[in-house]
Amino acid sequence: MGRWEPDARDRLVRAALDLFDEQGYENTAVAQIAERAGLTKSTYFRHFKDKREVLFGGQDELVELLVEGIAGTPEPAGALRAVEGALVAIAVTFSEERRANGPRRLAVIAANDELRERNAMKMAGFSNVMQEALRQRGVPELDAAVAAELGTVALRVAYDRWLEAGGDFAEVARRALEEVRLAAAALEGAE
Repeated sequence: MGRWEPDARDRLVRAALDLFDEQGYENTAVAQIAERAGLTKSTYFRHFKDKREVLFGGQDELVELLVEGIAGTPEPAGALRAVEGALVAIAVTFSEERRANGPRRLAVIAANDELRERNAMKMAGFSNVMQEALRQRGVPELDAAVAAELGTVALRVAYDRWLEAGGDFAEVARRALEEVRLAAAALEGAE
């Protein structure tokens, strides 16, 4: 078993996605994922706390980067510029490997109620984190909530577009946030 190879996490993700494709999420056990990856079950649990996390892993890193991105935005910037800073900060996690696995990952999530709920909770968590980071900058509560929600919508739009076309995630996210901002502003004129 090649358990000491440095790409254990990526091997586990690939093995899980392969097994989910072959036999479904519900019919796949953690032990099977570890075996397919040529690793032990204990190695699996060093990387992921449960079977779902193989699809959602890395959330702690994203949360940290979102907070750092908002905190690191120059002070005179408004709430949406700070959210842009957060979206740009997480771009470092959007690798070609992640892009290659993205459509398969989304298909597994879409086919399972529990995973769809987990994904929604993850996105709500990102919004809450951005909201709190904005409040720490002195942004009023309602403004922080609106900016964070717009940022979360932009993140979903950017992720879908990035999966489809690739490119620099930071640029894709910037464009998505601007489009979301314009769409929100246009709602005012539509009433």
